[in-house]
Amino acid sequence: MNHNRNNKINQITEDSLVIGIDIAKKKHYACALDDRGRELQRPLGFNQSLEGFESFRENVDEWLQRHKKSSVLVGFEPTGHYWMNFASFLMESDIPFVVVNPMHVKRTKEFDDNLQTKNDQKDARVIGKLMGNGHFSYPRIPDGVEAELRNGSCMRWKLKEEHARLKNQMTGWLDQYFPEFKAVIKGFGQLACAILKHTPLPQELIHQEVEELALIYKEKAGVNSPAKKTIRDMKHVAEKSIGLTKGAEMAHFEIATLVDQFLLIERRLEEIDTRLNELASQLEEYEHLISIPGIGKNTVSDLLAETGSLKQYKHPRQLIKLAGLTLRENSSGKHEGAKGISKRGRKRLRSLLYRAILPLIQNNGAFQELYQYYITRSNNPLKKKEAMVVLCGKLLKIFFGLSNHQVYFNEDRMKQDLHCLKQAA
Repeated sequence: MNHNRNNKINQITEDSLVIGIDIAKKKHYACALDDRGRELQRPLGFNQSLEGFESFRENVDEWLQRHKKSSVLVGFEPTGHYWMNFASFLMESDIPFVVVNPMHVKRTKEFDDNLQTKNDQKDARVIGKLMGNGHFSYPRIPDGVEAELRNGSCMRWKLKEEHARLKNQMTGWLDQYFPEFKAVIKGFGQLACAILKHTPLPQELIHQEVEELALIYKEKAGVNSPAKKTIRDMKHVAEKSIGLTKGAEMAHFEIATLVDQFLLIERRLEEIDTRLNELASQLEEYEHLISIPGIGKNTVSDLLAETGSLKQYKHPRQLIKLAGLTLRENSSGKHEGAKGISKRGRKRLRSLLYRAILPLIQNNGAFQELYQYYITRSNNPLKKKEAMVVLCGKLLKIFFGLSNHQVYFNEDRMKQDLHCLKQAA
């Protein structure tokens, strides 16, 4: 860690022009400093437009000449999405740039003037000074397949959130107008959606025969073989329903609209799943990653969308840090506080790993044995949730090894490692 920061500090010399930029929606502010953090130019604003970007580039050339500097380094916070357009312009203009952690900016603002003041000019100055101390990182902008995976994965997350929101709205509607519905059909499958769209209210079911209802669901909703027993049970509970009866016309319209949106989202999810798997399969490590029993194609495509190609990493610790699984310590003097994960990383990646562990424990013998060892070992046994978090880090290490060595998962090899671990304990 310190060695890496020293290299970053050495990159900024007396001939370097350091420019900290506060990114906003419409107007950015740039502050020019030297290698020791001395302000060379008061913060200058420029617009989020091609004209604004070009004026910034002209100002950079002018500052380099005026202050007799030979190199420039631009830095900003990668918050929101407004920085992406500016970063693309810098890449096209061959202007090097780095990113500064927003948490660092937030916690060092008072060093500047011992005030809680926040404004764009001050933020730009703070960012520049952090860069001079080596507190920055080099961004990696996805390109080609990786860029498509990143955008597609973000879209899938949004669609899943919308999918869950619609399910909650449909459940809320049922609680009001047909609370007995869930006693017959638990989920929102094909038949459930057909009933909710065409005959959602109890009174609409009561006044029609089972054969008539089955024909409606087959012809209008495309249900190939509607289960007549399910329809009969639905009619039976409808006769004793306590659902609301007022405002029936608009209630029918509301649930039909929700069902249409729900089915559209499901179709879009199926399409994007197929396309993302096709894109992920173009990366060399894909076939090695899906060789782990219990790991599905969607998990691998989401993983590669979050991390990019795993071959770009030099050590699995980089992946663990990216996921926010690095252990943090809370100790002082004789006090030893409990350790926990930092959670300073990509939330989606951490969530993805945690959700992947449960099927691994159920379907992968090696992971199942390792999980049982962690929770039952005599020395410092882990709680079940703690063991799953540890396995998240183990899974990342395995992903890294399979990708960089271009090998398939070997369950016997993992069990041998576990046996050695038990003997060492």
